[in-house]
Amino acid sequence: MTRGKTTTTGSGTTTRGRVSFVGSGPGDPGLLTVRAVDLLTEADVVVTEVPEHTDLVRAVRGATEAGPELVDGGFGEDGQPLTHAARAKVVVKQAKRGLRVVRLMAGDPFLYASGPEEAQACVKAGIAFEIVPGVSSVSAVPAYAGIPLTTKDHREVAVVTCGDKVDWAQYADRRTLVLLSAVGQIGDIAAALVAAGRAPETPVAMTRVGTTTEQATVTSTLERIAVDARAARMAPPAVTVVGDVVGLRDALSWFETKPLFGWRVLVPRTKEQAGTLSQRLRGYGAVPDEVPTISVEPPRNPQQMDKAVRGLVEGRYEWIAFTSVNAVKAVREKFEEYGLDARAFSGLKIAAVGDKTAQAIAQWGLRADLVPSGEQSAAGLLEDWPEYDELLDPINRVFLPRADIATENLVAGLVDLGWECDDVTAYRTVRAAPPPAPTRDAIKTGKFDAVVFTSSSTVRNLVGIAGKPHPSTVIAVIGPATAKTAEEHGLRVDVMSPKPDVEVLVDALADFGAARRLAMVEAGQPVTRPSDRKPSARRKAGTSR
Repeated sequence: MTRGKTTTTGSGTTTRGRVSFVGSGPGDPGLLTVRAVDLLTEADVVVTEVPEHTDLVRAVRGATEAGPELVDGGFGEDGQPLTHAARAKVVVKQAKRGLRVVRLMAGDPFLYASGPEEAQACVKAGIAFEIVPGVSSVSAVPAYAGIPLTTKDHREVAVVTCGDKVDWAQYADRRTLVLLSAVGQIGDIAAALVAAGRAPETPVAMTRVGTTTEQATVTSTLERIAVDARAARMAPPAVTVVGDVVGLRDALSWFETKPLFGWRVLVPRTKEQAGTLSQRLRGYGAVPDEVPTISVEPPRNPQQMDKAVRGLVEGRYEWIAFTSVNAVKAVREKFEEYGLDARAFSGLKIAAVGDKTAQAIAQWGLRADLVPSGEQSAAGLLEDWPEYDELLDPINRVFLPRADIATENLVAGLVDLGWECDDVTAYRTVRAAPPPAPTRDAIKTGKFDAVVFTSSSTVRNLVGIAGKPHPSTVIAVIGPATAKTAEEHGLRVDVMSPKPDVEVLVDALADFGAARRLAMVEAGQPVTRPSDRKPSARRKAGTSR
């Protein structure tokens, strides 16, 4: 980082502003560098360049974390793009406040960007700065389209920002061309390249909004690209590649061929609950849309829970059985309220209904003594639960913190095994408020490609607050009980997870999507999403897909 000058505020406090010019990459937030994430996490002010940067900063910082201050450095109050000089003034003004400023820039700050001019303004103002390179769309977008810019047979590449004064005659050879800002001029550019000596059949690929799930690529030739791009309604931002390397796309296309590419998937869970599920969906190319269907609230009468926690500390129980992650969270919050920590579990045996619950226990610094070896459910837990033995077990009581709507099967099973249970309501699950009207409309009219149900309650609550998903929507469920509830509500189940695990559920949905895509390809049909079907082609519930 360059060294900046010391400034003095009105109160006499000496401060030193600094600016980090950070490349955000071409669109996919997963392409942020580790250094970029660190700086965004620490920033007091982020000067953005494009509207998408607001969501990017929130994703990095987290929805519950305060700050940083966001300042628009790309557009003026009139909505028009700022000049390089105007952008530099915005950055310098923020840095002079003596704060940690991140200047977030699309792509790479020093490649086809205003970074050099803004950095020079910092030098002139005596402000310290650093450059954090970003992944450039020049290389990233072709890579996401499955087009390598160089091979052992094609080693030369020219990057051209298209305009009125480009001498296309100098690009008459066979080197690969990467064209920026070429969409509106592609017909004239192609004609000029042919006139300069490039063969009319030279392959061309144009990719719009590359590295995002809206990415679309048109492959053509110099003589046809203008017609094909217009037919595909290609629009900026787009990157165009000209050259023989485009021919490798058929074999190397990997992003647009993901099993769930572009699928809009409804996730009826809160953002806190949906983290792993949504992340896995994105890995398969889907766009998860999280819609909370339940709200977790404290019990109406906390005295029962207070009494049980006191009993736990006093050694009243032999076992504590956690049947959900929410139960772990509820007990942990109660411990924090009393100023207790994990040491209070000393000598207590801990049971978890499944791996996810066991992980939540482990995050507390504890280890589950019993996790079902088979089915991860209350029934599976009972299969492995030992009978009470008055010689081996000094205490015969089990603390069972759970939801208010939990079934009685686990309690009855434990009693049959000789145990006494303190069945305690640790939290309540209530139906969430209905989602916004556009989301409800999308659910009912088939604008979602799939919905993943992770419990029977998510089925009941989603239908209750938003209505039934359209028959064209693929229904994926986590297990037989959830499938039964879905069918009782008139939904056809397309995908059922082989085990009750959200990651396995997403894998099963991806397998379904892959098989569906392959069938279309083998039939010579265009690859479409479930939501692409016209109303007349949609099938009624109860028919097979």
